This record gives sequence, C-alpha cells and structure tokens, in this order.
Amino acid sequence: MIPISVVVCVLGGWCAIYLADTLLKSSNSLKASYEDWLLTYGLSISPFHMRWQTALFNRQFYNWGRWKPRFLYLWFSIGMVFGIVAMFGSVILLGKTLMQTLSQMLTEAPKAQNDRMLQVVVPGVNLPVSQLTYFFSAILISGVIHEIGHGVAAIREQVRFNGFGIFIFIIYPGAFVDLFTTHLQLISPVQQLRIFCAGVWHNFVLGVASFMGLFLLPAILFPFYSTGLGALVTEVAEDSPANGPRGLFVGDLVTNLQDCPVYSVEDWNSCLGDISEKSQVGYCLSAATLQQLSFPARVYRRLDGTVECCSNNSLTDICFSYSNNLDSQLYACLPARKVIEASKVCRTNTDCQKDFVPSFCVTPSLENQTRLIRVKHPPHIDMLYVGHPMHLQYTVERHGLLRPKMKCAQCNDLQSLSSFVPRQNFLSIDLPVVIETFCKYLISLSGALAVINAVPCFALDGQWILNSFLEATLSSLIVEKQNRELVGFLILLAGSALLAANVALGLWMVTAR
Repeated sequence: MIPISVVVCVLGGWCAIYLADTLLKSSNSLKASYEDWLLTYGLSISPFHMRWQTALFNRQFYNWGRWKPRFLYLWFSIGMVFGIVAMFGSVILLGKTLMQTLSQMLTEAPKAQNDRMLQVVVPGVNLPVSQLTYFFSAILISGVIHEIGHGVAAIREQVRFNGFGIFIFIIYPGAFVDLFTTHLQLISPVQQLRIFCAGVWHNFVLGVASFMGLFLLPAILFPFYSTGLGALVTEVAEDSPANGPRGLFVGDLVTNLQDCPVYSVEDWNSCLGDISEKSQVGYCLSAATLQQLSFPARVYRRLDGTVECCSNNSLTDICFSYSNNLDSQLYACLPARKVIEASKVCRTNTDCQKDFVPSFCVTPSLENQTRLIRVKHPPHIDMLYVGHPMHLQYTVERHGLLRPKMKCAQCNDLQSLSSFVPRQNFLSIDLPVVIETFCKYLISLSGALAVINAVPCFALDGQWILNSFLEATLSSLIVEKQNRELVGFLILLAGSALLAANVALGLWMVTAR
C-alpha cells in the first residue's frame, strides 16, 4: 500500500498551498501584488490543481505548424482517420474490459488481472513505489507530445495559438494548449477533426517509436553491451530468497535453471514457467552413493499428502523419493547439494542406466507446487532454491511495467535482471535496464492515453472528435443541428457511463479484492 507518510505529505502540501493562496487573495495589502505575480508567471491555483501557462514556446509552435504544409496535411489527415477508428475501437475495448471485470467479480477465485488490456493503476497498490519516477515521467512526456499534436495541427489549420502549459492534478502531471475558440468554431468539421485527432495520433506514434526503440535497443547498445550470454543480476535486496552466502550477487550471470539454458531475461521467465508447469525433475544417483549418503529418518505425510522424511530443522537435507526394481516407493533423507552436484537430470530410473552401474532417479519429495531449482551462475557455486518457481520469478525480475502477473506492491523487485552485459567494467549495468523500463512505460502509458482520450466521453478529446464527426457525416441525413446535438449527447452519455464503470470497477478490483 501507499506509505501513510506519502499520503500525509501530499495532502498536507496541497492544504498548505491552497491555504496560502486563499490568505494572500483575501489580504487587502497583498491581494493586488499577488494576483499580478500569478498573472505575470501564468500561474493559477485551485484545490488539488495547479497550472502554468506561457507564450514562450509560441514561436516554436508556429515554426512547426508552417513546416512543409503538404507533409503536415497528409500527416494530420492520416491522424484524423486513426482518431476516428480509435474512437470506435476504444468503445469496443472498454466494453470488452468491462465484461472481463464483471466476469472476474462473479468468480470466487478470479484469474490474474493482467489478461486485461486496460487496468486501473494505483501507485503503491499495483504500481510499486520504486517505479513512480518512470510512471510520472512517462505520463508527462506522453501528455506533452499529445498537446504538441493539437497545437501544431491547429496552426496548420489557421487557428490562433495562445499558449502552452503544464498542470499538476493531485500528483499526476499533464499538459495543455490554449487555442482561440472562435477560430475553431469557424473552420470546417474535417479541419476540426484533424486538430482534435492529432493528440491521440501523436500518442500512438510515440508508442510505436518507443516500441521500435525497445526492439532495436540491443543493436543500439551493441558497441557497449553484449546480449545472449545470460541474465545479469543488477540488484539484490536483503529480503530476497536468493540472497545469502551461496545466493546471487550483483554482477552474477545466470546461465542455467536446472537443465534449461538461459541466454536472456526472457529465457529466465520461460524456464521458470516450464519448471512450474512440469513435475519436479530427479537426479541420477548410484546405489552405492545413495546408501552412503542416506541415513535413517522417520517418514510421515504432510497435510497435502506429500511425504517428508527429514527433520524440519534441517537446512541442507531434503527428502528424496525413488523406486526400486520392485516398483515400491522408497524415501531417503539426503544432503541436497551432494546429490545434485555432478548429477544427471532424470525422470525415471531408465534415464540413469549407464555402464551397468546400478543407479536410481531420486526426486525431491516436496510440497505441492514447490520445486528444487538449481541456478547456475559461473564461476560461483550453484545456488539451490526451494520454493514456488513463480515466487522466484516475482522476486528476481526486471524493473518495469511489463512483468508477468506482477500486481502487488509487496512484490517489489528484490532483485533485478538484465539481458545486457557490459563489455567494459566501467560501464553501468543499470543503464540498459533504465532505458528498457522507460520505453515500456512510454509504450503502455502513451497507448493508454490515446485509448482513453479517444473515448466519446465528456471533457475528453473523444467529445470533440464525435461532435465534428457527426457534423461531417450526418449533416445531410439529420438536417436539424439540434437533433444532431441530441444524438451526440446520448452517445457521449453512454460513453461517459462506460468509462466511469470501467474506472469504478477497476478501482474496486485493485483495492478491495
């Protein structure tokens, strides 16, 4: 959850700002000078909302808007088509997401929520606090690119551009442009569409550009970083299950999980998924070694039906099961490391028959879903992990938004992995992870901003896209403008209800369940 101290600081900060603003505006001696100061710097303050507007960038916007008119006409015409398609697509997507949410609410054991394309993000709940810098930076950049699209398109269509600004709502940053409303109302509906669709179009382009940057990142960083060598550990936290004298350390390169080779972080995830889905592998052990290592132990069944034959206090021994030639199941308490080291992986006794030496396939007898995993990170001694494979995946993972089934603040990164290995010792092992993570946030948040703004909903771009679209297409079918406005109002009402239902139920799914 969000730390109470952070909540107190945010609420206390806004209360202090609003109180100071109210006192200064009510002071007879300071009111005039304070309001002049706000006007000079383009500042305005209201409860939980602060905005700054300036004309400093007007010349740059006009330069962009007058650059290669034919190209800009084609660019924003493509954006207009995309915006109209996105408006209809966003309604379908929200409808599908709402049905998935309702289905999960009616299920006693809901599936993981990350199969939904849209999900409400609450910092500290399903967004780790350690990721807030990426989150807010990506939101701000996505918002700025969005508004640049509106501004440049407006200048291209001969609409007066008054200024650009940035705002903060509670803790969320954003941007806006100020356009001359009278000019907007005088141009044709098609021209209006080019302006209103430019924002979502630029968000889509930003998402595609970020995806291409992410895809080409290995080639871009090739002179400085190698890939395909393994999964590089970039961070280890104290409370990680992989921490310890024989655990993982910063700079270790994981090359194998059991007999599954690891060449990248994607391979790490894939191998852990396979280990989780398949039954526990065994290890070949000769009959002589088995007799030498095993010692008498009491055999008993756990509550889940599995068998234990070692003392609960043992940190090095594990109960192994095997079958003899009579097909009877036997159990032996053995030192795990001695059994696994230099042993061949097996599934049955047949896999261990070699040179007529009597051997058995001994398999760890662990609780359901628990696995014994051998993690190779040469030149260090292998790490032996006992637990649920997905827990190792949760706690040893890349920084980033796109984590498999990662939906809780308690699942913060205890380790971080990277597929990029520095070619020189002085190069940072964190830089590729930072770039990779930021690209993922840009893809996710810029795409989400495009989808949400395209929804035909009050106060969003979708409202103006819908109104202009109806004026451009229905003016010959519905002659009375009042009737067209009524149709638009009903559609906006339905779109607003659809978006509100998704947000409300999404928040409930994230915070209450």
